[in-house]
Amino acid sequence: MKYIDYYHVLDVAKDASLDDIKKAYRKLARKYHPDLSKDKSTETQFKELAEAYATLKDPEKRSAYDALGSSPNGADFSPPPQWSNTYTNGQSSFDEMNLADLLAALHSQPRHTAYTAHPQRGQNYEDTVAISMLESLTGTHLHLQLMEQGKPKKLDVTIPAGVRQGQKIRLAGMGGKGIHGGTNGDIYLHVQLKPHDVFRPAGSDLYFDLALTPWECVIGTEIAVPTLQDPVLLTIPAGTRNGQKLRLKGRGLPISKTDRGDLLAVVHLEIPQQISVQELELYQQMAKLSTFNPRQKLMEPYQ
Repeated sequence: MKYIDYYHVLDVAKDASLDDIKKAYRKLARKYHPDLSKDKSTETQFKELAEAYATLKDPEKRSAYDALGSSPNGADFSPPPQWSNTYTNGQSSFDEMNLADLLAALHSQPRHTAYTAHPQRGQNYEDTVAISMLESLTGTHLHLQLMEQGKPKKLDVTIPAGVRQGQKIRLAGMGGKGIHGGTNGDIYLHVQLKPHDVFRPAGSDLYFDLALTPWECVIGTEIAVPTLQDPVLLTIPAGTRNGQKLRLKGRGLPISKTDRGDLLAVVHLEIPQQISVQELELYQQMAKLSTFNPRQKLMEPYQ
């Protein structure tokens, strides 16, 4: 079988704490998860990442893995005889196994009858699931393929309406199988919101850029603007300034199952680059009539 340096895969030290291992896994899972990355080559990296995490977060597996010693990453190796006697009841044939299978077999090959006779709860697993901002509002149904003990596992998962960025969804009893009558473990899905082409999240609020003409800002108007669902009418007050934020309450991301954040339109004043002769005459006429001076305070010290 091939040796895989799981500490290197997770980019942690060999004496890393369980919290450090969990933090490293979550960070790298967001980077390499097939649903979050456009690079198809990350699927293999994500599989190795899941194998490493499944091993190093389990104290028994981590101890057994550490006892294998170190080899160059990707090198052929076999467990030493003493390791086989200690961890697998002296099993000597590992030709058809890979490293993940070897460590997964620890739960199915008891070393001490008195210990394994008691029910043991199955292992919990964690993964990241990417959904759109709209799906966080409405809920969705996903067909997922997660890695369990280094092997793919297909799941049909219902994501409820109102989930939030970073929320953890528990799939009870869908983790590792219990041993000797023990209950099955759980799967925990960490919700990650996909980037949106228009909206920028800030907590439970959403921001987007709204281009307005000079006359719309000066005299005010009512225009249709996008939301995560249907467009709505937004009132532009007379005298709206560049950079001003116009708020649409309750049109942002979920705060709870019933409450939502706000949607804020950030005004960007757009100046026409090409105008007709008639438009130019009107602008020139307005320049003569207007007494507005935006630089008055700037020049007050010199007056």
